[in-house]
Amino acid sequence: MIYSTATVPVNPAGETPLTRAQAWAGLELKARDARQFLPPGLCTRCDVVEESPTHFVREATIAGAGLREIITLEPERKVSFFQASGPREGAIINELFEDEAGALQLRFYCYIGLRGKQPGGPEEQAEQAQFDGENGYRAALLSTLKRTRELVAHGKL
Repeated sequence: MIYSTATVPVNPAGETPLTRAQAWAGLELKARDARQFLPPGLCTRCDVVEESPTHFVREATIAGAGLREIITLEPERKVSFFQASGPREGAIINELFEDEAGALQLRFYCYIGLRGKQPGGPEEQAEQAQFDGENGYRAALLSTLKRTRELVAHGKL
């Protein structure tokens, strides 16, 4: 199994501050359409195919792999992605919270496995290294906040 976590400040020094509501709006938009938040060409399809009061389902193609995710929203707090089909199984969470000093933080954490691969095998080890590396989920959190700032600045959020 792969466990990874990363936390970044929502409002680091030198950046235009985001409110919790603005940061949340960016997270929700990313959950509904990841294409606007991932590097160009990485996500080629992202469609909400089912919606209910408790969750929605999206189907996407990310890095060439088709996947289906059940997504739950805890407004202004947490987005949970449950991997229903695709190369991974498990959960990925994006969470907004205040640290001990009251500063808004964005945390990613996941607990996933790779379907059809040996637990702890070379594929999972490589995925773990990718998640924890400099271009992994910490970078994804930072790019999500950057894109959210751009959307706010252009009056689109």
